[in-house]
Amino acid sequence: MGVTSEQRFGEFVVVRRHEGQDHVAELVLDRPRAMNAVSTAMAVAVAEACDALGADRDVRATVLTSSSERAFCVGADLKERNSFSDAELVRQRPTARAAYTGVLELPMPVVAAVHGFALGGGFELALACDVIVADRTAVVGLPEVSVGVIPGGGGTQLLPRRVGAARAAELVFSARRVEADEARELGLVDELVEAGRDREAALALGARIAANSPVGLRAAKRALRLGQGLDLRAGLEVEDAAWRSVAFSGDRAEGVAAFNEKRKPSWPGE
Repeated sequence: MGVTSEQRFGEFVVVRRHEGQDHVAELVLDRPRAMNAVSTAMAVAVAEACDALGADRDVRATVLTSSSERAFCVGADLKERNSFSDAELVRQRPTARAAYTGVLELPMPVVAAVHGFALGGGFELALACDVIVADRTAVVGLPEVSVGVIPGGGGTQLLPRRVGAARAAELVFSARRVEADEARELGLVDELVEAGRDREAALALGARIAANSPVGLRAAKRALRLGQGLDLRAGLEVEDAAWRSVAFSGDRAEGVAAFNEKRKPSWPGE
């Protein structure tokens, strides 16, 4: 699969587009020597890349990958954190948060491709995605209480939404690492593939997603996200608002016409 374009954000993040996958963006964590430990510079780059992707109406799906052979991401750069004064840590907090919320708030579907270690903030980056594809080398977990902090990249809120409050509590309080088979069994990851195939499988899923209406995809994601935690009646109102936002769109008209004419739709994206 050839790379048709590449844009670098700082030293540690790359956004790639691939031949034959015009509407899929690959967001690459590219700090392999540190197993993608999230430094301040890397956090800034992730947030900037997400800002650019969110504004690109041509992107229908994003796939979050890693250039490290050993890890998806090992979380916060604790060597850097160890050098911070209390005041510096407070000042850095909004920068760190912006990286995680940047991924979480991407308006299109996002697929994570996880192999090796996805720990702490690394697993939180994956949890911020809509679907997690992992290979059999994956080891995931939120070990923050073992170093005297808590998951601060969304983990205490995103994990219980995936696996329920009690299971999330056990995982956070024990700080234990979970290997691939158990992670799939518990719902910590969504699809399990053979070693070395996580990126390939995630990009293939991204391509399947991107074949669909960009207007429909963004509205469906909005409804899924905004409806979480609401009672059924309120959730159905969120769904109805999302439906109304697409019901009279060009994509809806094209989709219905293409279905009736038995052809592949050409989405106007509006």
